[in-house]
Amino acid sequence: MDRRLMAEAHRARLAFVATVCLGVFSGILIIGQSYLLSQIIASAFLEQAVLSQLGPLLIVLLAIILLRGITQSAATWTAAEVAIRIKHDLRKELIEHIVKLGPAFTQQERSGELTITATDGIETLDGFFRDYLPALFTSLLVPLAILFVALSLDLLTFIVLLLTGPLIIIFMVLIGMVAAAYSNTRYAQLSQMSAHFLDVMQGLLTLKLFNRSKAQIETIRRITDHYRESTMNVLRVAFLSAFMLEFMATISVAVVAVEIGLRLLNGGIEFQQALFLLVIAPEFYLPLRQLGARFHTGRDSAAAADRIYTIFNTPLPQQSGDQIVHDIQRIEFAHVSHAYADGNRPALDDVSFTIERGEHVAIVGATGSGKSTIINLLLGFIQPTEGQIRIHDGDNVHELHALDIATWRQQMAWVPQRSYLFNKTIADNICIGNPDATAEQIAQAAESAAAHTFIQEFPHGYQTLVDENGARLSGGQAQRIALARMFLRKVPIYIFDEATSSLDRENEALVQKNLRQHTQG
Repeated sequence: MDRRLMAEAHRARLAFVATVCLGVFSGILIIGQSYLLSQIIASAFLEQAVLSQLGPLLIVLLAIILLRGITQSAATWTAAEVAIRIKHDLRKELIEHIVKLGPAFTQQERSGELTITATDGIETLDGFFRDYLPALFTSLLVPLAILFVALSLDLLTFIVLLLTGPLIIIFMVLIGMVAAAYSNTRYAQLSQMSAHFLDVMQGLLTLKLFNRSKAQIETIRRITDHYRESTMNVLRVAFLSAFMLEFMATISVAVVAVEIGLRLLNGGIEFQQALFLLVIAPEFYLPLRQLGARFHTGRDSAAAADRIYTIFNTPLPQQSGDQIVHDIQRIEFAHVSHAYADGNRPALDDVSFTIERGEHVAIVGATGSGKSTIINLLLGFIQPTEGQIRIHDGDNVHELHALDIATWRQQMAWVPQRSYLFNKTIADNICIGNPDATAEQIAQAAESAAAHTFIQEFPHGYQTLVDENGARLSGGQAQRIALARMFLRKVPIYIFDEATSSLDRENEALVQKNLRQHTQG
C-alpha cells in the first residue's frame, strides 16, 4: 500500500467515494441475495412450497441480482473515472514540474527514461486507482459487514471467519515483500530499455557510419532478455499468489462447511440458517481474493510511483522574484562560481566581468572552460553557487535572481549551436518566439538569415514540414532557420553560441552583416 498514491485520491474525491460506496453496497446486496436464496431453498424442500408461494421471493431475488449487476457496472465506471482524472492531473503536473526544472535537469537525464515516466509510468498507475485501491476498501468493509451478520446468527461461524480471514491478509503481505523487489527491478529495466532504444534511434546514422548497428542489436537483445526475465519473475509471483489465495480461501470455506454440517446433523443449527451461512461464507473471502489478485498491480504502480515522485521531489531552481527591468545598461558578473552536483570541480571559479550596453563581447575558451555555464547562468537556468549576477537598470541595480525570470528571458534572443527544430512547418519553427508574426515578417527574417532562397526551393515553401529535429534539413539550413527566429525579435540582449558554425563563408558573411544591422537598428 503506497501512501503517496492513496493521498492522490483527493483529486477525484467524489468519484472515489462513489466507487467505494457502490462496492460496499454491492457487498451488502450479496448478503440479502444469500438470505433470500437460503429462504427459497428451505421453503421449497422443507415446507414443500409451490411456485406461487415462492413467486414474491423469486421476484425480489431477481431484482437484487439485477441491482447488483447495475451497481457493479457503475462501480467499474466510477473507478475508471477516478483513474482517468488522477492520471491526467499527475501527467500534467509532472510535465509542468520537468519544464520548471529546466534544461539543467533534463540535460542530466536520459530522454527515454523521462518519456517512459511521463507516458507508461503514469499509465501504470491506472491499475492502482481503478482496481487495487477500490478493492482495498471493499476487502475491509464488506467482510466486516458479513462478520457482523455472522456474529448475530452464529458465534462459532463468526469465530472461524474471524480466524481464517487474517491468514489471507498475512499471506498477501509476505508475498508483497517479494513482489516489491521484482516490480522495482522490472520497472527500472523497462526505463533502461526505453532510454537505450531511443538513444539508438537518435544515433542510428552514427552507428551505421561506424558499422556499430549490429552490435547494438545484440545489446538490445540482452536488455530485452533481462526485461523478459524480470517480467516473468513478477508473473510467477502473481500466479503463485493467486493460487495460494484461492487454496487458502477454499480450505477456509471447507472448514466453515464442516463445522456447519456437523452441527446440522446433530440438530445444533437450523437448516435455513446453516444454508445462509454456508452460501455467504465464500462471499466473505471473495473481496480478499480479489484484493490478492490485484496486489501485483498495486506493486507495479508503486514501482512506477517511486520514479514519478523522485522527479516531483527534485527541488526547483531558486524561484525568481518579481522585479522587472526596462532600461538595461550593464550586466555584471561579480566573483561568480558554479559547481554542478555531479562535478568534481567547479565549472566556473570566481569569474568577474561586465558587459556595457551596446558592447559586443566574445567569450572564448577551451571545451569545458565554462562558456555554456555562463550562458545558462545568464538565462536563469541555473544559479551561482557563489557570487552575484547584477543587472544595472538605469540608476537601479538588481540581483538576477530577484528579477521575474519570464520577463527577463523575453528581453533576450538566444541562438545555441544546435537549435532544436520541432516537427512542424518551417514557418511555425521560425515564429516560435513571435507567434503573431505575419507571413511577410517571417519571410523577411528568413531573408536576413540567408534562408529564404532554399526554403522557396521546397515544393511547399514555408509550409514544409521539417520532421523531428529538422531531419529533412542540412546542418547549415537548420542553423539558418534558428537564426531566422532571432531576426523576428527585437530585444536588448542577443546571445550566440557558435551560431554560424555550420554556414559557408558567403552565407556567414551575409548573416553577420545582417546581425550587425539588426542589433544596432
